[in-house]
Formats: sequence, structure tokens, C-alpha cells
Amino acid sequence: MDLTDERTVSGTLGFGPARVVKGTGDGVLTRLPAVGTKVRRGTALYRVDDKPVTVFYGATPLFRTVDKIGLHGRDVLEIRRNLAALGYSSRSTDRDVSDDSLLDAIERWERDRDHVPSGAQRATLSDLPGPSLTPGEVVVLAGPGRVSDVTAQAGDPVAGPLLSITSTAAVVSVPMSPADAATVHSGMAVTVIAPDGASSPAKITAVGRAVTEGDESAKLSVTVTPDKPLSAYDAAPVQVRITTLSRKGVLAVPVGALVALAEGGYAVQRTDGSLVAATTGAFAGGMVQVSGPGITDGLPVVTTS
Repeated sequence: MDLTDERTVSGTLGFGPARVVKGTGDGVLTRLPAVGTKVRRGTALYRVDDKPVTVFYGATPLFRTVDKIGLHGRDVLEIRRNLAALGYSSRSTDRDVSDDSLLDAIERWERDRDHVPSGAQRATLSDLPGPSLTPGEVVVLAGPGRVSDVTAQAGDPVAGPLLSITSTAAVVSVPMSPADAATVHSGMAVTVIAPDGASSPAKITAVGRAVTEGDESAKLSVTVTPDKPLSAYDAAPVQVRITTLSRKGVLAVPVGALVALAEGGYAVQRTDGSLVAATTGAFAGGMVQVSGPGITDGLPVVTTS
């Protein structure tokens, strides 16, 4: 028979932990996004003094004005990569050093972003300020996201916490005891069941390492990612079905058929009263895997209720 051991645990459908986005520089907030807004590179996340603050991807916040040749650092490399991704490429042998090519890309991007008209309607180059990118013009995020909360209001100073962003992919957070969490691992296939009964195959994508105190005992957070959208809700209680053991085509008997031997180990009892030594394997659903000489398919054994 096949032995399968399943358990169902409770979890919460959401978008994972939120990251607070802070504004920099001077100015007044004139527009903020709505909760649920998708955030991606090149879009304006909010506006300051009615000017857009654009999303770049990266790990290093823009901490200085890039407006001249010879500046060196990861911020320069991030600007170059983001502009290239937006269609404003620049050529350089030292990609983390600002040069004429990068400043030209910044200038082209800013003209398009600010919708500076061309031809006779546009001022001559000498009338325009030199190319520069200041910290307040862009906000650097780790990647695409979704606005989960907005704490600032239009009219507030830009400097300070403004909003929170989560992942765009819905995930399920499952609190588990350290002992239970030790039986699962990243990549493990599970099933998520929504409140309306709909189910979706899913995978465990992270097993937390930080123990927190729950209502009754210490817990670890296990993250489960559904393979397909599960619910129209942004948050909902769900169930996660986890198969912790699976054995295909094994010989098994009811647990009550095991006889503990005085010398150690187990046996099963034939209907004539004789014993056959048995090596036990997996336990699941009141059955136990057995093997050994004399243990054959269809062997009648005595079992207790």
C-alpha cells in the first residue's frame, strides 16, 4: 500500500512583510499613490512640488547629486543600469564612474520625463540647466512592489516615512513550532485551501530562522507561495495541507499488529500464534511499514483493536 501522512495548518494570505519607503530632500508632497498601486521601474511613485519621483531598482539609495564627470561609486552604476533598462543606454569601460555618456543619458531621460518640447517650441541647450540627478528625484527600491499602506498626506514635508511596499506576489505566512518547521523545507510541495474551498498547488519558499513568542509557544514563520492566484482578497485566513511523509508500494500492517519483543525490536503474530520478526519503517494513518524475512504480501497477522 501507499503510506501518506498529511497535516493541515492555519496560515494567513497576504503579500509578505512590508518595507517602509522614506522621502528625502526638501519640498512638499503633492500626490501620493493609492493602496494597491503596482510599483515598477520608471514610474512615478509620488510627486513633490508637483514633480515626479521616479522608481529605480537597486540596493544603494541615491545619496548625492550626480552632475559631473569622475564621480565613482555604486550609486553611479545603479543610475547607469536603470537608465539603460528604461531605454537610455550609455557606453563606458568604467560603468561605476560618471562620464559624458552617462550625463547625456541623464539629460535625455529628464527631458522625456519632464516632457520638454522639441524643435522651435523648446529652448536652446544653452538655456537649459546642465544634466544632473539629485537624490530627491528618484526612490531606489529592491524591485517591483505593491503599495500596502500610505502614512503621509498631501501637504506634508517629503522628508520622512511616506508609505509601505510589499511584494506583488501573494504569499501565505504560516506560524509553526520549531519542531514542526524542522519537518519542512524550501521547495517542498504543499496545497493552499482558501476560505471558499478553492485550492491551489503551492511551494514552501522560505523557512524562517528567527523564533518569536506566539500566544502559546515559540513560533517560526514559514512562507508558502501559491502557484496561481488563490483569492480576490488582499488578506484572508487559509489552510495549508502539508504531506510530511510519502511511501509508495510498501508492505504495512496496522500499528496494533506489532508485538514488542523482550530482547528488543518488534514482531508480528501469525494466526497460529507464531511470531515473525519485523523491521519497522514509516508510520502514517494508523499503519506502519514492515519488512524482514517471512514478511510477505498477504500474510495474515493478528492485530489488537
